[in-house]
Amino acid sequence: MHVDVNNAFLSWTAVDMLKHGAEIDIRTIPAIIGGDEEKRKGIVLAKSILAKKYGIQTAEPIYFAKQKCPNLQIYQSNFRIYKEYSNALYDLLHEYTDKIERFSIDECFLDITDFIPKEKTGLQIAYEIQTRVKQELGFTVNIGVAPNKLLAKMASDFEKPDKVHTLYMNEISVKMWELPVSELLMVGKRSLPKLELLGIRTIRELAHTPKELLESQFGKFGKMIWEYANRN
Repeated sequence: MHVDVNNAFLSWTAVDMLKHGAEIDIRTIPAIIGGDEEKRKGIVLAKSILAKKYGIQTAEPIYFAKQKCPNLQIYQSNFRIYKEYSNALYDLLHEYTDKIERFSIDECFLDITDFIPKEKTGLQIAYEIQTRVKQELGFTVNIGVAPNKLLAKMASDFEKPDKVHTLYMNEISVKMWELPVSELLMVGKRSLPKLELLGIRTIRELAHTPKELLESQFGKFGKMIWEYANRN
């Protein structure tokens, strides 16, 4: 499984504020977590769903974000709070398996292969974790369920928020191959234009491109993304 906190910095800030008596859940208003404008580090670190509807983008200057939404509410980042809620999530997940890898402050991989009770399935455990996180910790997560880490990560990035998705081997051609190649893990802004010049626009097209051609164009990176696209 791959467990990914939805809009972590803003969600954790919201939960902590409510815990300390706030009357407004900042997840329900146009709000962002931003850097310090006075130190010229004023960029959007996280945004609420309503802020996103105004066209506000992560990493854009707060100055431009406020032009898009004049009543935008801005809250400072607090990594002490983020660490606290990240650890709370880790502790909850540790009840299901001791095979946990922290991928980032708001993401974890879990291998529950040897820890699934006979009366349950891995998918049922994923829904149980989703419910418990929401009820006990106050925020939501996306969970990807798959036979390996790559597919679990891809699955958790499907529709958000507060969703559980599977990406089993027999689902790859339908759920993964039809996605834009930019959605494949490790394909970034630098490699995307080069792939498009080769006529590769979907993960399916990447998977069916000769590995040798990709290696000649990208070296070891070409081999890696070909293997990522062909997890079948």
